[in-house]
Amino acid sequence: MGKLLRQGDHVVGIDIGGTKIMAAVLNHRFEIMGRCRKKTRSKKEGQSTEERIFDVVAGALDEAGNPEIKGIGVGSPGPLDPATGVIIDTPNLNWKDFPLGEALGRRFGVPVAVDNDVNVGTYGEWCFGDVSDCADVLGVFPGTGIGGGVIVGGKLLHGFSGAAGEVGHMTIEVDGPYCGCGKRGCLEALASRIAIAKEVAALAARGDAPYIAENFGTDIANIRSGALAKAIEAGDAMVEDVVRRAAYYVGIAVANLINVLSPEAVVLGGGLVEAMESLFIEEATRAITDHAMPFLRKNVRLVPAKLGDDAVVLGAARMIAEKLAEQ
Repeated sequence: MGKLLRQGDHVVGIDIGGTKIMAAVLNHRFEIMGRCRKKTRSKKEGQSTEERIFDVVAGALDEAGNPEIKGIGVGSPGPLDPATGVIIDTPNLNWKDFPLGEALGRRFGVPVAVDNDVNVGTYGEWCFGDVSDCADVLGVFPGTGIGGGVIVGGKLLHGFSGAAGEVGHMTIEVDGPYCGCGKRGCLEALASRIAIAKEVAALAARGDAPYIAENFGTDIANIRSGALAKAIEAGDAMVEDVVRRAAYYVGIAVANLINVLSPEAVVLGGGLVEAMESLFIEEATRAITDHAMPFLRKNVRLVPAKLGDDAVVLGAARMIAEKLAEQ
């Protein structure tokens, strides 16, 4: 892992999310020397998202002792163009055709690599997690939404558009609920934390999820992954049914992808999996057995993600290090 950077070299990895921005400074061994995280929304009047990102990078550099950096890698919500570093359209950050790579390069005077946040997280898990010995890897991350990343032959799959891997928008139920993307029956509309929270809030409102009702109420913003895990532990059986069904839907999507891509390993991550790992692995395994072709699913490893919140910054750092090594 250390061959890409020379001793004394440092790079920055940035994870841009809808709720938080995190930056980390990493040394030549990809060890984190300093980090900074802030909420994406600024309390400062009129501060743009890009200024906030600059602040977070400066904070991480400060904690690391302000070393000279060789480059910056970024994982950002898409769709985006990884070749140019332009964010095509990210409504919750108010970016449209925004040249993020260019803006960061100008501000810090170094080369920048930009890719989809879930692609970068999958790449981080592949480089530093439990699947580094596999050339063909699928990453599926159910959280607030559902993202995916595909590694084929040791390379991230970007496809013709540059935005391959939108696992959350596979149609699972043709006449299913509406998704935020405008389609019906997407995996995200059936199995994301938001989708689960909507169902659980309705259960709580009618008295079928007493633990949730008493401790978290019926506001879906409060029914987060940890709340769901606690409710299941406390014996809210109908909450468990909802979560298990969602996990099974995730498994159906994984099974379909196994049939198409034949990966050697599948990494399941994201907030829901972190909070209820054994439940998700169990239900996804059941769905894969039910829906993937026996020959294609044989010996495929299904593993929980290992890096948690650091997956994107580590993947982004590795990505820029590789770009620098190619120059």
